[in-house]
Amino acid sequence: MQLNPVMLQAAAAQPGGGMMPIFLMVGMFVVMYFFMIRPQAKRAKEQKKFADSMNTGEQIVTTAGIHGRINRANDDGTLQIEISRGTFMTIERSAVSMEMTAAFRKKADAAAGISTTTAAATTK
Repeated sequence: MQLNPVMLQAAAAQPGGGMMPIFLMVGMFVVMYFFMIRPQAKRAKEQKKFADSMNTGEQIVTTAGIHGRINRANDDGTLQIEISRGTFMTIERSAVSMEMTAAFRKKADAAAGISTTTAAATTK
């Protein structure tokens, strides 16, 4: 029996030829999940936890860059913030920026640490 070159090519192309694109697609989905979808979901979960944990008296920064202190937490998911003495504003809880508020608090804590150290050194 003689082997035909066309039959050899067809036989060589069959094993794994149909499965390779499927493995590639599955691999691309796995990469997208671990690098894009999972971190996004984790960040959203942290933002929701942060929004639920806000209490009255805390300094916050909104996503629009407005600084204020929480005066009252309303039952409908809004916050009343005081942006200056006697000036109040009602905002949604989701409008508070977790990253900007954390950076503001860190900066305020560092400034408070510097001022207390300077005051202690001045009194000695």
